[in-house]
Amino acid sequence: MDILHLVDRLEELFNESRTVPFTRNVVVDEDRMLDLIDQMRVTIPEEVKKAQQLVAQKDRILAQSQEEANRIVQLAREKAEQMVDREAVVKSAQNRADQILAQARADAQATRQDADDYVIQSLQHLEVEISRLQNQVHNGLRKLEEDRLRVPQPLPQVREASAARDEDQEPEIQELEEE
Repeated sequence: MDILHLVDRLEELFNESRTVPFTRNVVVDEDRMLDLIDQMRVTIPEEVKKAQQLVAQKDRILAQSQEEANRIVQLAREKAEQMVDREAVVKSAQNRADQILAQARADAQATRQDADDYVIQSLQHLEVEISRLQNQVHNGLRKLEEDRLRVPQPLPQVREASAARDEDQEPEIQELEEE
């Protein structure tokens, strides 16, 4: 499952939660919240596996490039050996072999560089995504903890009514004790 989809579901859970009157707190379905967190724990390693696959793909491309470079070098050597019989041809073949070798090395280096750039870019993008998601999860958890720790304070009218009710009850208690 896509980590962004899970983040959307987490946000949806918060939006669907009931608010606690006179506060900014919400009541969240604990089972659904824990289920989403568990799914995130499963999905993030999948994202890491994707990154590992990119690295493996880079290694495979590098191996193929090296193989191609070796094949080209071998072909160049074989051609050069075939032309050894004639001095002028040998000189020409040596020059051509050097050119092919230089070109093969340049091609291999360019392919390595392209593969490295691709993997770096992909991993950087993945790192930014994972960091962003980690921050969202951290902020969500922090908000839940803050909301859980907040205790709603009674309104001033409620406190006055409660105090007045307590005063009214005291004389009755005294009257009962006198009888």
